[in-house]
Amino acid sequence: MASQNLPPVLTSPRTRALGLCALPVLALFAVAAFVPLPYTLESPGETADTLGTYDGARVITISGTQQRETSGQLRVVTVSATNPGVRSTLWDAVTAWGDPKQAVVPTDEVYPQGDPEKADEATQQQMTQSQDSATLAALGYLKLSPDQVKVEIDLGQIGGPSGGQMLALGIIDKIAGDGRGGDLTGGRNVAGTGTVDADGRVGQVGGIPLKTQAAREAGATVFLLPRSECAQGKVNTPDGLQLIPVDTLSDSVAALQALNGGGAVPHC
Repeated sequence: MASQNLPPVLTSPRTRALGLCALPVLALFAVAAFVPLPYTLESPGETADTLGTYDGARVITISGTQQRETSGQLRVVTVSATNPGVRSTLWDAVTAWGDPKQAVVPTDEVYPQGDPEKADEATQQQMTQSQDSATLAALGYLKLSPDQVKVEIDLGQIGGPSGGQMLALGIIDKIAGDGRGGDLTGGRNVAGTGTVDADGRVGQVGGIPLKTQAAREAGATVFLLPRSECAQGKVNTPDGLQLIPVDTLSDSVAALQALNGGGAVPHC
Protein backbone atom coordinates (compact mmCIF):
# COMPACT_ATOMS: atom_id res chain seq x y z
CA MET A 1 0.00 0.00 0.00
CA ALA A 2 2.93 2.32 0.77
CA SER A 3 4.15 2.12 -2.80
CA GLN A 4 0.92 3.74 -3.95
CA ASN A 5 2.06 6.96 -2.28
CA LEU A 6 5.44 7.04 -4.10
CA PRO A 7 6.01 9.25 -7.14
CA PRO A 8 5.47 7.38 -10.42
CA VAL A 9 9.11 7.87 -11.39
CA LEU A 10 10.15 5.64 -8.49
CA THR A 11 7.71 2.86 -9.29
CA SER A 12 8.09 2.71 -13.04
CA PRO A 13 9.43 -0.48 -14.68
CA ARG A 14 12.48 1.43 -15.93
CA THR A 15 13.40 2.56 -12.40
CA ARG A 16 12.98 -0.96 -11.07
CA ALA A 17 15.18 -2.32 -13.85
CA LEU A 18 17.90 0.23 -13.13
CA GLY A 19 17.75 -0.66 -9.44
CA LEU A 20 18.17 -4.34 -10.21
CA CYS A 21 21.14 -3.59 -12.50
CA ALA A 22 22.77 -1.45 -9.85
CA LEU A 23 22.80 -4.25 -7.29
CA PRO A 24 25.54 -6.31 -9.02
CA VAL A 25 27.61 -3.17 -9.59
CA LEU A 26 27.41 -2.23 -5.93
CA ALA A 27 28.28 -5.79 -4.97
CA LEU A 28 31.28 -5.67 -7.31
CA PHE A 29 32.55 -2.47 -5.70
CA ALA A 30 32.02 -3.95 -2.24
CA VAL A 31 34.08 -7.00 -3.14
CA ALA A 32 36.78 -4.96 -4.91
CA ALA A 33 37.25 -2.80 -1.84
CA PHE A 34 38.59 -5.81 0.05
CA VAL A 35 40.41 -7.74 -2.68
CA PRO A 36 44.21 -7.77 -2.11
CA LEU A 37 46.14 -5.52 -4.51
CA PRO A 38 49.86 -5.63 -5.48
CA TYR A 39 50.67 -2.57 -3.40
CA THR A 40 52.65 -2.02 -0.22
CA LEU A 41 51.88 0.58 2.42
CA GLU A 42 54.78 2.65 3.72
CA SER A 43 54.90 4.83 6.82
CA PRO A 44 57.52 6.75 8.87
CA GLY A 45 60.04 4.30 10.29
CA GLU A 46 62.61 4.18 13.05
CA THR A 47 65.43 6.66 13.50
CA ALA A 48 68.89 6.10 14.96
CA ASP A 49 71.33 8.66 16.36
CA THR A 50 74.71 8.01 14.77
CA LEU A 51 76.39 9.80 17.69
CA GLY A 52 74.80 7.52 20.27
CA THR A 53 73.55 3.96 20.58
CA TYR A 54 70.92 1.94 18.78
CA ASP A 55 69.36 -1.26 20.03
CA GLY A 56 71.85 -1.32 22.90
CA ALA A 57 75.01 -0.95 20.80
CA ARG A 58 77.18 2.06 20.00
CA VAL A 59 76.51 3.04 16.39
CA ILE A 60 79.98 4.37 15.53
CA THR A 61 83.20 3.15 17.12
CA ILE A 62 86.49 4.73 16.01
CA SER A 63 90.05 3.62 16.73
CA GLY A 64 93.41 4.96 15.60
CA THR A 65 92.65 8.58 16.45
CA GLN A 66 91.18 10.57 19.30
CA GLN A 67 87.42 10.86 19.66
CA ARG A 68 85.49 13.85 20.95
CA GLU A 69 82.63 14.01 23.39
CA THR A 70 79.64 15.20 21.37
CA SER A 71 76.30 16.83 22.05
CA GLY A 72 73.21 16.92 19.87
CA GLN A 73 72.11 14.18 17.52
CA LEU A 74 72.69 13.16 13.92
CA ARG A 75 69.83 10.86 13.02
CA VAL A 76 69.48 8.28 10.27
CA VAL A 77 65.81 8.01 9.30
CA THR A 78 63.96 5.08 7.77
CA VAL A 79 60.68 4.14 6.12
CA SER A 80 58.62 1.21 7.38
CA ALA A 81 56.87 -1.04 4.85
CA THR A 82 54.24 -3.75 5.23
CA ASN A 83 55.49 -7.29 4.68
CA PRO A 84 55.20 -8.47 1.03
CA GLY A 85 52.94 -11.28 2.24
CA VAL A 86 50.42 -8.68 3.42
CA ARG A 87 48.48 -7.49 0.39
CA SER A 88 46.75 -4.13 0.70
CA THR A 89 43.14 -3.75 -0.37
CA LEU A 90 41.51 -0.94 -2.32
CA TRP A 91 40.07 0.32 0.94
CA ASP A 92 43.55 0.35 2.51
CA ALA A 93 44.94 2.23 -0.48
CA VAL A 94 42.17 4.86 -0.51
CA THR A 95 42.62 5.41 3.22
CA ALA A 96 46.40 5.71 2.87
CA TRP A 97 46.17 8.22 0.00
CA GLY A 98 44.39 10.58 2.33
CA ASP A 99 46.95 10.18 5.12
CA PRO A 100 50.19 12.23 4.94
CA LYS A 101 51.89 9.60 7.09
CA GLN A 102 51.28 6.78 4.62
CA ALA A 103 52.24 6.08 1.03
CA VAL A 104 51.02 3.47 -1.46
CA VAL A 105 53.84 1.94 -3.50
CA PRO A 106 53.87 -0.99 -5.98
CA THR A 107 55.08 -4.03 -4.07
CA ASP A 108 57.58 -4.88 -6.83
CA GLU A 109 59.35 -1.57 -6.20
CA VAL A 110 59.73 -2.26 -2.49
CA TYR A 111 60.39 -6.01 -2.73
CA PRO A 112 61.78 -6.65 -6.23
CA GLN A 113 62.46 -10.28 -5.40
CA GLY A 114 59.08 -10.87 -3.77
CA ASP A 115 60.74 -12.67 -0.88
CA PRO A 116 61.11 -10.86 2.48
CA GLU A 117 64.23 -12.85 3.42
CA LYS A 118 65.96 -12.06 0.14
CA ALA A 119 64.83 -8.45 0.46
CA ASP A 120 66.39 -8.26 3.95
CA GLU A 121 69.63 -9.75 2.62
CA ALA A 122 69.70 -7.16 -0.17
CA THR A 123 69.07 -4.21 2.15
CA GLN A 124 71.70 -5.44 4.61
CA GLN A 125 74.22 -5.72 1.76
CA GLN A 126 73.32 -2.18 0.70
CA MET A 127 73.86 -0.99 4.29
CA THR A 128 77.28 -2.63 4.43
CA GLN A 129 78.29 -0.89 1.21
CA SER A 130 76.84 2.36 2.54
CA GLN A 131 78.88 2.08 5.73
CA ASP A 132 82.07 1.48 3.77
CA SER A 133 81.39 4.47 1.50
CA ALA A 134 80.48 6.68 4.47
CA THR A 135 83.73 5.78 6.20
CA LEU A 136 85.84 6.52 3.13
CA ALA A 137 83.97 9.78 2.46
CA ALA A 138 84.35 10.99 6.06
CA LEU A 139 88.02 10.07 6.35
CA GLY A 140 88.67 11.59 2.92
CA TYR A 141 87.05 14.84 4.05
CA LEU A 142 89.22 14.82 7.18
CA LYS A 143 92.30 13.85 5.16
CA LEU A 144 92.87 10.78 7.31
CA SER A 145 94.10 7.42 6.05
CA PRO A 146 91.76 4.41 6.37
CA ASP A 147 94.92 2.38 6.97
CA GLN A 148 95.48 4.21 10.27
CA VAL A 149 91.95 5.04 11.38
CA LYS A 150 89.40 2.23 11.72
CA VAL A 151 85.65 2.77 11.91
CA GLU A 152 83.08 0.19 12.97
CA ILE A 153 79.37 0.84 12.44
CA ASP A 154 76.47 -1.04 14.02
CA LEU A 155 72.91 -0.15 13.06
CA GLY A 156 71.36 -3.48 13.96
CA GLN A 157 68.71 -4.56 11.46
CA ILE A 158 68.42 -1.18 9.74
CA GLY A 159 69.23 -1.74 6.09
CA GLY A 160 69.48 0.09 2.79
CA PRO A 161 71.87 2.73 1.47
CA SER A 162 70.09 5.91 2.57
CA GLY A 163 71.90 6.37 5.90
CA GLY A 164 75.25 7.08 4.25
CA GLN A 165 75.25 10.86 4.61
CA MET A 166 74.34 10.86 8.30
CA LEU A 167 76.86 8.12 9.12
CA ALA A 168 79.62 10.12 7.41
CA LEU A 169 78.63 13.24 9.38
CA GLY A 170 78.64 11.20 12.58
CA ILE A 171 82.22 10.09 11.93
CA ILE A 172 83.31 13.66 11.21
CA ASP A 173 81.63 15.02 14.34
CA LYS A 174 83.18 12.36 16.55
CA ILE A 175 86.68 13.09 15.25
CA ALA A 176 86.74 16.80 14.39
CA GLY A 177 83.41 18.38 15.31
CA ASP A 178 82.72 21.53 13.34
CA GLY A 179 86.44 22.15 12.87
CA ARG A 180 86.26 25.19 15.15
CA GLY A 181 86.20 23.51 18.53
CA GLY A 182 82.44 22.96 18.65
CA ASP A 183 79.97 20.26 17.76
CA LEU A 184 78.89 19.83 14.16
CA THR A 185 75.28 19.67 15.37
CA GLY A 186 75.52 22.85 17.46
CA GLY A 187 73.69 20.80 20.08
CA ARG A 188 70.68 20.36 17.79
CA ASN A 189 68.74 17.28 16.86
CA VAL A 190 69.65 16.97 13.17
CA ALA A 191 68.23 14.28 10.91
CA GLY A 192 68.74 13.55 7.25
CA THR A 193 68.92 11.09 4.42
CA GLY A 194 70.90 10.49 1.27
CA THR A 195 73.44 8.02 -0.04
CA VAL A 196 77.08 9.06 -0.05
CA ASP A 197 79.82 7.66 -2.24
CA ALA A 198 83.50 7.42 -1.38
CA ASP A 199 84.11 10.83 -2.98
CA GLY A 200 81.48 12.48 -0.80
CA ARG A 201 78.71 12.94 -3.36
CA VAL A 202 75.23 12.78 -1.81
CA GLY A 203 72.63 10.88 -3.84
CA GLN A 204 68.85 10.69 -3.82
CA VAL A 205 67.00 7.94 -2.00
CA GLY A 206 63.20 8.35 -2.14
CA GLY A 207 60.58 8.24 0.58
CA ILE A 208 61.37 11.82 1.63
CA PRO A 209 57.86 12.89 2.78
CA LEU A 210 57.70 9.93 5.16
CA LYS A 211 61.27 10.44 6.37
CA THR A 212 60.61 14.06 7.29
CA GLN A 213 57.65 12.85 9.35
CA ALA A 214 59.88 10.28 11.10
CA ALA A 215 62.52 12.93 11.75
CA ARG A 216 60.10 15.37 13.34
CA GLU A 217 58.51 12.64 15.46
CA ALA A 218 62.02 11.92 16.78
CA GLY A 219 62.43 15.58 17.75
CA ALA A 220 64.60 16.75 14.85
CA THR A 221 64.47 20.44 13.90
CA VAL A 222 66.84 20.24 10.91
CA PHE A 223 66.67 17.83 7.97
CA LEU A 224 69.47 17.37 5.44
CA LEU A 225 68.42 15.94 2.08
CA PRO A 226 69.73 15.60 -1.48
CA ARG A 227 69.14 18.83 -3.40
CA SER A 228 67.48 16.89 -6.22
CA GLU A 229 64.71 15.84 -3.80
CA CYS A 230 63.76 19.30 -2.53
CA ALA A 231 60.36 19.11 -4.21
CA GLN A 232 59.61 15.88 -2.37
CA GLY A 233 60.87 17.39 0.87
CA LYS A 234 58.27 20.14 0.64
CA VAL A 235 55.40 17.65 0.47
CA ASN A 236 53.66 17.69 3.86
CA THR A 237 56.74 19.07 5.60
CA PRO A 238 56.11 18.93 9.36
CA ASP A 239 55.99 22.22 11.22
CA GLY A 240 59.25 23.10 12.93
CA LEU A 241 61.49 21.15 10.53
CA GLN A 242 64.06 23.15 8.51
CA LEU A 243 64.99 21.55 5.18
CA ILE A 244 68.61 21.95 4.04
CA PRO A 245 69.49 20.68 0.54
CA VAL A 246 73.02 19.47 -0.24
CA ASP A 247 74.97 17.93 -3.10
CA THR A 248 78.07 16.78 -1.27
CA LEU A 249 79.32 15.91 2.20
CA SER A 250 81.29 19.17 2.19
CA ASP A 251 78.00 21.01 1.54
CA SER A 252 76.47 19.31 4.57
CA VAL A 253 79.34 20.29 6.87
CA ALA A 254 79.37 23.86 5.53
CA ALA A 255 75.59 24.19 5.99
CA LEU A 256 75.76 23.03 9.61
CA GLN A 257 78.69 25.37 10.27
CA ALA A 258 76.67 28.26 8.80
CA LEU A 259 73.66 27.26 10.89
CA ASN A 260 75.79 27.29 14.03
CA GLY A 261 77.39 30.61 13.16
CA GLY A 262 74.26 32.43 12.07
CA GLY A 263 75.28 32.50 8.42
CA ALA A 264 73.23 31.93 5.27
CA VAL A 265 71.93 28.38 5.03
CA PRO A 266 70.64 26.73 1.84
CA HIS A 267 66.92 26.00 1.76
CA CYS A 268 64.43 24.23 -0.48
